[in-house]
Amino acid sequence: MQVNNPRRRPHILLAACGSVAAVKFRCICQGFSEWAEVRAVVTKAALFFIDRASFPKNFFLLIDDQDWYSWRKLGDTMLHIQLCNWADIMIIAPLSANTLGKIAGGLCDNLLTCVVRAWDYSKPLFVAPAMNALMWKNPFTEKHLSSVDDIGVTLIRPRLRDGEHCNGAMAEPGHISATVLLFLELQRKKQEAARAVRFTA
Repeated sequence: MQVNNPRRRPHILLAACGSVAAVKFRCICQGFSEWAEVRAVVTKAALFFIDRASFPKNFFLLIDDQDWYSWRKLGDTMLHIQLCNWADIMIIAPLSANTLGKIAGGLCDNLLTCVVRAWDYSKPLFVAPAMNALMWKNPFTEKHLSSVDDIGVTLIRPRLRDGEHCNGAMAEPGHISATVLLFLELQRKKQEAARAVRFTA
């Protein structure tokens, strides 16, 4: 994994599902673009909440149909494989209850879930769920979160309401970005410590 390669900025793959919190996706993309190379995948449902025209023309905002654009014959690489190879880190924000269930069950019926199914879990994958309170408290949600945790997915927990009760609202964009930056900083320090040990050995 080249997350901490000092010669280039991290490659961040962002993704959004069909949740009203997807109205914040442009803000999330802008925040990560300040310090990383960013590409983004959105589901068809997410497009109800995302204004594609508001993104810069040179921004990689990818939709389901584009998974087939580069395919012409057997042996050609699909877009979801290209994205898996390109990305150092993936963040799904917002993650809807529906897509959480698909990931937990291993389903892959769109570009986003195909990326997740082909993902190399030696690389980080973060999810920031967003759903209404009843969906968040549903027993299926707990089971699905446990399943994705087992395969190495890192949860960025929804916001707390009144300081203690969670209503399923997605974490703020700044908190999502800060969580990933902290992870990168910790990884950098671990690598530096490992190099120091090798140097003194």
